[in-house]
Amino acid sequence: MTCNLLLVDDHSLIRAGVRALVMDIPGYSVIGEATDGAQVLEMVEHLRPDIILLDLSMRDIGGLEALQTLKAVRPQSKVLILSMHTEPALIMRALESGAHGYLLKDTTATELEHALEALRNNERYLSPAIAHTVINQALVQTHRQPPETVETHNLTARQLEILRLIVRGKSTREIANGLGLSIKTVETHRSQIMKRLQIFDVAGLVLFAVREQIISLDD
Repeated sequence: MTCNLLLVDDHSLIRAGVRALVMDIPGYSVIGEATDGAQVLEMVEHLRPDIILLDLSMRDIGGLEALQTLKAVRPQSKVLILSMHTEPALIMRALESGAHGYLLKDTTATELEHALEALRNNERYLSPAIAHTVINQALVQTHRQPPETVETHNLTARQLEILRLIVRGKSTREIANGLGLSIKTVETHRSQIMKRLQIFDVAGLVLFAVREQIISLDD
């Protein structure tokens, strides 16, 4: 079954380049292109894309503003941010506003495929190139906020190991290959981790992992 994508970027050359990359990935199709946040909000209801590739810096309605509305009008669509921005606070804002993944524009075709595959499988994706940045920002935010009481021991040793890998931006397939587990087993652990922690987004998992010292900047 083909996964339908909507490209949103105000630069035609960027859209053309991303479209070309997507065309080389089996199982994906670009069904529309938008040039700003206002246009994507108009197109998303009748196109009903599975994944929206969204730039953050655009004229009129920008990516962050569009994210808030997309979350309400089309929650079924997964949003993958494709941006040149690496500012920690901006990345965290995007994740907290409803983005399911964050990818840099200088990414490789292989990483784009990994990100699309993750979102298609209802997973989150964080580019390994910015994972360290996000952890650093999470650490800063944690220092500014009063600690919350969370019982880390609710997770098994294996689940803590998988949590560390999720926070670092590893996909389910990469985790399975690295630990010698089946993809189904990793998916089960992932689901149990989120249910036990009652955290269902990557930004929240990062904050939890840093706060509970499950992962550090030296990892």
